[in-house]
Amino acid sequence: MSINCIRTLIERAAETHADKTALVLNESSLSYAELFTQVNQVAFYLNELGLPKGSRIGIYSNKGIEQVIAILAILSTDYILVPLTRLLKPEQVEYIIGDCGISCIITDRLKLESIEEINFDGHIISYETTNKDIASFEEIFKYYNKTYICDVNGHDNAMITYSFGLTGTPKGIVLSHRNLIDSARVVSQYLKLDEEDVISGLLIFNLDYGLNQIFCALYKKATLALHRFILPVDFFNHLIDDGVTVLPLMPVNISQMFDEDTSRIPSAELFDHVKTITSSGGNVTVKMIDDCRNTFRTADFYSMHGLTEAFRSTYLDPSQVLIRPDSIGKPIPDVELYVLNEEGRECAPREIGELIHRGGYIYRGFWNAPQETAERFKSVQILKDVVNLEGQLTDEIVVASGDYVYKDEEGYYYFVSRHDDMIKTRGFRVSPFEVESVVAKNIPQIEQCAVFGMENEAIEEEIVMVYSAPSEISEKEILFELKKHLASYMIPGRVIYKRFLPLVQSDENRINKAALKRELAEQ
Repeated sequence: MSINCIRTLIERAAETHADKTALVLNESSLSYAELFTQVNQVAFYLNELGLPKGSRIGIYSNKGIEQVIAILAILSTDYILVPLTRLLKPEQVEYIIGDCGISCIITDRLKLESIEEINFDGHIISYETTNKDIASFEEIFKYYNKTYICDVNGHDNAMITYSFGLTGTPKGIVLSHRNLIDSARVVSQYLKLDEEDVISGLLIFNLDYGLNQIFCALYKKATLALHRFILPVDFFNHLIDDGVTVLPLMPVNISQMFDEDTSRIPSAELFDHVKTITSSGGNVTVKMIDDCRNTFRTADFYSMHGLTEAFRSTYLDPSQVLIRPDSIGKPIPDVELYVLNEEGRECAPREIGELIHRGGYIYRGFWNAPQETAERFKSVQILKDVVNLEGQLTDEIVVASGDYVYKDEEGYYYFVSRHDDMIKTRGFRVSPFEVESVVAKNIPQIEQCAVFGMENEAIEEEIVMVYSAPSEISEKEILFELKKHLASYMIPGRVIYKRFLPLVQSDENRINKAALKRELAEQ
């Protein structure tokens, strides 16, 4: 068995901490021994399907203990995990199924209906037993009790996660088993995690930040307390009842917590067991930091910055959060960062250039997308004017992030903008093209449409849609149609009608989004 895989962590935890609580959700829990047993049962069943090595298995379900079991079971086979957020609509799931060739989907009773809406002819496994001819975890736990043995290679592909790329269609980024365990190692190190920690499982398990909470808990034999955020009062009860010590958040979660009536927030002393807060997936504001410090008064606040193509690039030490709250920090261990100008030379302090990530935690590339892979994954030769490439060793890969940043005189980095016009909202990347395409296909009355982001401190960017049509269409009618086809986080927060949209002077086929942004900013 490779030492560079999550499977090794599961086996060791079951051996050394069998009776320790591994997972908690409300009144339900599993020890590490129980988790290991159930992971093995599901992995054994998956292996019995006889799919070719490297087959893709999707998980499309709501959060729960069974979802974690499914994730770890797939990672205990030679198949590849494809997490699908429950927020995706059936047609978006269908696209991903076709793009990476998913052979099997693990789901729950609620999402089973959505899967049945699409043309999927592969294997389906449900957590619950249904009246349909579909295998279930309940049956697997009852009948599959044979010994399961596996040998996972750390360099094999482990997972494909989907976000929205430059073309507007979802692009899958490929991670190896080693990527997963390396991310657990480095985070456990700089956050100083230990086996007594209770890590909040608030984040959804579709991208690396959320999934990393599972892997860090395994790495340190800590406890992962799952939670589904519905109301702030329920979230605060989760922190108190489960004794959470480590709280991973996105900026949108912080806004949700403190946008309600602050008089309903429990007394600060009830949260003194929270020792660490992390934030990634967007920029945090001074207000967010102040709100967290006032409520979680003993917690260290870590602000972090990651890339689609690499697990993480920077973190801001808690001692610097109030001094330089706008900074994304310094490189994490085993990472070198460079800021290059258009000539490929290193930028001077406070000169803006592209962030180049060298070193650890770089992913494998984009699935079936050679153009996107070539745009981001570069030979180390692009750093030839910056670092000494002794021996002409040029096969090393670095990431040209597409993020434009600058570095100050003390070595702290600051994010400025993205190379493309991706909208980052509520911790998600949204392609304007994706939304515009749905409008063009489903609302024929609209002649032209422009979708872009406008700054909004609470959610980082608000999605704005400006359209032209012979006459104004009810905003409710537009949003009703969009909600049929798009995930909730992709729905515009503002819909604006204009009889004519400004065009780019040099290309009258393109809408001038910059002009629209300026006009709205001045209002």
